[in-house]
Amino acid sequence: MANARQTVHKLPVCSTFERIALLLQGGGALGAYQAGVYQALSEARLQPDWVAGISIGAINAALIAGNTPETRVAKLRTFWERITPVQPLDSIAKLGPVSWMSGEISRGLLNQLSAGAAMLTGAPSFFEPRVPVAWLQPPGSLEATSYYDTARLKSTLEELVDFDLLNSGETRFSVGAVNVTSGNFVYFDTTTHRIKPEHVMASGALPPAFPAIEIEGEFYWDGGLVSNSPIQWVLESEPQRDTLAFQADLWNARGALPRNVAEVMTRQKEIQYSSRTRSNSDRFRYTQKLRNTFASLLEKLPAELQNLPELEVLRPVASAKAYNIVQLIYRAKGYEGDYKDYGFSRLSMEEHWRAGYHDTVRMLRHPEVLQRPNNVEGVFTFDLGQHGRE
Repeated sequence: MANARQTVHKLPVCSTFERIALLLQGGGALGAYQAGVYQALSEARLQPDWVAGISIGAINAALIAGNTPETRVAKLRTFWERITPVQPLDSIAKLGPVSWMSGEISRGLLNQLSAGAAMLTGAPSFFEPRVPVAWLQPPGSLEATSYYDTARLKSTLEELVDFDLLNSGETRFSVGAVNVTSGNFVYFDTTTHRIKPEHVMASGALPPAFPAIEIEGEFYWDGGLVSNSPIQWVLESEPQRDTLAFQADLWNARGALPRNVAEVMTRQKEIQYSSRTRSNSDRFRYTQKLRNTFASLLEKLPAELQNLPELEVLRPVASAKAYNIVQLIYRAKGYEGDYKDYGFSRLSMEEHWRAGYHDTVRMLRHPEVLQRPNNVEGVFTFDLGQHGRE
């Protein structure tokens, strides 16, 4: 993976936005991509004021907000190396294609075997299989509701995240989860909650693999069940502020027509967990167009009309704030398959990290990313996959 001490891109001009937000989608083992994204942003001195995440994005967000800027990349690396131990299969793959297979087929097989190993044995410092299995646990017990125990993750978070720092307010922190009994989607935010390891774990408690997490007498599952991206939470927050948002997504909404059942399963996950990123952005763009238009109209009204009762309804929503939404979306390799989100191998982790790092380096070569939009909407969206690949 990229070396944190070797900056391979030019440092951009400092951001003129009031806030830099980093939005991290859920996606299991693919989350190393987000660590690479953060490393490149850190090297470019673009430290986020607000980090929001879902599922594995919540864990990465905690590792960022819960550590000082100079130690964040190291803590991210420690976490990802712990949960992806080096396996013999990784060493074989690094030697190149197996003689009796093509490269892509051999990598696909090795990835599938690594994912199978994670299913059987879990991931160190993250989760382990229940013994006895959930089917043999007493009905009504928490152990009967999931295949894996995530107690290891709690210990890992307590070791690698400074929760006093995370709750200090230096960097705003938000994670989304779903209340199991009410079905309501909620955000645990440092502006309203004191965040503990349980809040982070709740955001990543994807059933039936992981158990629900109890917080203040209520039980929560993975926020990705309802929405796998925190973009709406951040963009619609009040009061509005000029925002430069980097959105690191792990699932691509666009894809080819599946040719077999395996590809159908892969495509289903991509559509389900991409969480309508583009539709959310389009809806926000339209809302901001109305806000900016209201703000401009209010400034042009003569004094005798400023006290009209109708304007009292419009003033609270009138805003001339600017938003840049920069989308960095992981483009999976053809050999990764529908098990790519639980393939916790070191080799795959390093590939995902490098992809996030180099995608961000390429993105930062485009100066418009850091410039305030001058359109009527006050919103600029940049998709590296469409506008920035070289």
